[in-house]
Amino acid sequence: MTRALAVFAHPDDVDFNAAGTIAQWVRDGIEVSYLVVTRGEAGQGEPRETIQQLREAEQRAAAAAIGVKDVEFLDGYADGRLTVTLDLRREITRAIRLKRPERVMTSSPERTWRLREADHPDHSAVGEAAACAVYPDALNPYVHPELSELGTWSVPEVWFCEPPEPDHYVDITETFELKVAALAEHRSQPGIEPESVRDRCAAVGAAGQLPAGRLAEAFTIVRRVPAG
Repeated sequence: MTRALAVFAHPDDVDFNAAGTIAQWVRDGIEVSYLVVTRGEAGQGEPRETIQQLREAEQRAAAAAIGVKDVEFLDGYADGRLTVTLDLRREITRAIRLKRPERVMTSSPERTWRLREADHPDHSAVGEAAACAVYPDALNPYVHPELSELGTWSVPEVWFCEPPEPDHYVDITETFELKVAALAEHRSQPGIEPESVRDRCAAVGAAGQLPAGRLAEAFTIVRRVPAG
């Protein structure tokens, strides 16, 4: 596995949910790209007239903190008003066909109804659009014919963050400080405290039955079943 694409709604989503895991991928030589749908203009930060530029810069710095160099933002999508549209599916499909990832990471299309942060409708909308882009859009040459020059691409596996029932836990104890460093770059956003992040990751580790004191991030993984 050499390439992965992370698709999320807002700056900081990827860092809250998966920076420790992605830091491990980068360490293992995997080329990771980010596709961020909005620039987080509905988040905190001043002055308001430059909040989009501020949050974009924060996400680029956070990516750099864990070794991710390729960060792309989409234009024309509003924070807090995302829905699963054909246009959004096409933009994610474009990224998949261009990047040809062997792994796509995104938010779960299913809402948990337990954690406020995991229940944002923008997250589930992007997760559903990304799932549609993986199949059938990126694989079918007759979907989005305007992208025909890019060919097609079959993604072997998808990692969903914030799932109601995770089936895979990644021990991020060794990369936790990198996760904290990435989150620290989102200076405009309140409430990002290392101890609260540690507590959350410790709770995930316990839920995944990791040894006491280990820190984790949780996912649901869907793998392609070979034809025949």
